[in-house]
Amino acid sequence: MDMPQIKAGMEREQLEGFMAKARDASTLLKALSHETRLLILCILSQGEKTVGEIEAILGLQQAVVSQQLARLRLEQIVETRREGRLIYYRISDPSLTGLVSVLYDMFCGPKAAPLVLRDASADD
Repeated sequence: MDMPQIKAGMEREQLEGFMAKARDASTLLKALSHETRLLILCILSQGEKTVGEIEAILGLQQAVVSQQLARLRLEQIVETRREGRLIYYRISDPSLTGLVSVLYDMFCGPKAAPLVLRDASADD
């Protein structure tokens, strides 16, 4: 993987560009940092679904699913299309489907290793 060379002495404009991209990535990761939203994105990575279909898959109430979809819409992670009385949700950017796929492979796939995250508050 080609990682950018962020180092002392680089041009200010280039560093500011990296900072802006880091902010964008941080905003996306905050939106993804909820297990229900991640599960919804896993479901939508397989194709568009209605709220009712997502409810049935997750076994959650409509209000919970709608609340999480509203957050994903606010962050422009999902988009909708209306067909009669039904509203279908889908992931707005194909690269987000790729990100969900990577997360699935890391945490759920057959080669997923248990990830042990250290609790930083334990250092206090």
